[in-house]
Amino acid sequence: MATATFWRKSQFLAAERTSSLRSWFHRSAVLRSGPPPQSKFFAPHEGVMLPAGSFDKKVAFITGGGTGLGRAMTTTLSALGAQCVIASRKLEVLQQTAEEISSETGNKVHAVQCDVRDPQAVSRCVDQIEALTGLPDVIINNAAGNFVCPSERLTPNGWKSITEIVLNGTAFITLELGKRLIQSQKGASFLAITTIYAESGSGFVVPSASAKAGVEALYKSLAAEWGRYGHRFNIIQPGPIRTKGAFSRLDPTGSFEKAMIGRIPVGRLGKPAEIANLAAYMSSDYATWMSGAVIRFDGGEYVSMAGEFNELRRVTPDQWKMMEAMIKSTKGS
Repeated sequence: MATATFWRKSQFLAAERTSSLRSWFHRSAVLRSGPPPQSKFFAPHEGVMLPAGSFDKKVAFITGGGTGLGRAMTTTLSALGAQCVIASRKLEVLQQTAEEISSETGNKVHAVQCDVRDPQAVSRCVDQIEALTGLPDVIINNAAGNFVCPSERLTPNGWKSITEIVLNGTAFITLELGKRLIQSQKGASFLAITTIYAESGSGFVVPSASAKAGVEALYKSLAAEWGRYGHRFNIIQPGPIRTKGAFSRLDPTGSFEKAMIGRIPVGRLGKPAEIANLAAYMSSDYATWMSGAVIRFDGGEYVSMAGEFNELRRVTPDQWKMMEAMIKSTKGS
């Protein structure tokens, strides 16, 4: 009887310790506010990285170049000497962006209207580029679309609206320009902007995940096939970078931003200027041996989410003492 009583008491105390630990763990995660303390070690540097003139006498073509990440990449390339051409469906937005960047950098930025979903529109766009600047040395496929939606609520039109921009649009731009470049015997750097979940897949953004994965397969395939023509193909997978357009569709309430920061080991979101510097390097003559590369650029978010026990980073030193005591008191296998 005494043994049974002692066993039940031990079980009760263990359960109490476990319950207390869980409660303490939960409170420590919920009550933490403000930027994580480690973010002070990872402050962004938003100046232009490459030497001035790195893109002198080069032409860069950027889809989705009027806003967000496209605008940031255009600004950096223009500052480095490139003559830039930006394209999207909204000509008024493009023209305003082109004028603002030209005024800032002193280099001409051209605006060309293009619906990347339409192969005929893409062909006309490339005709205009050839007339304005000649064929480009740098092509950045950045145009994209996305929204969050449970897959059981996804319509065929919802699926098409994303896959036609992301996958078909990237393919139409790449193939049209690639064929003309091959015919002209001119080399070029192609860069695609995808996402970290192109690799893993993700619920609630299934069209985007599927289309971005297709873009990566396209670029890796062409890196193998078209290197003989002087073409390089590379990919950047950004993690969360705050831009007005993307966040309005993916985090309309603002409730996910804190959760995002909480799972990023460096403790902050990315900045558009940071991806602009990486894109400029990968598109430059400093990276001519880089082709078929997929660069994850996410502050460590992907590996943080992937590890089975990575949430234990939230456990405090005092909680570890409790856990170690519980582990040591456990008997048997």
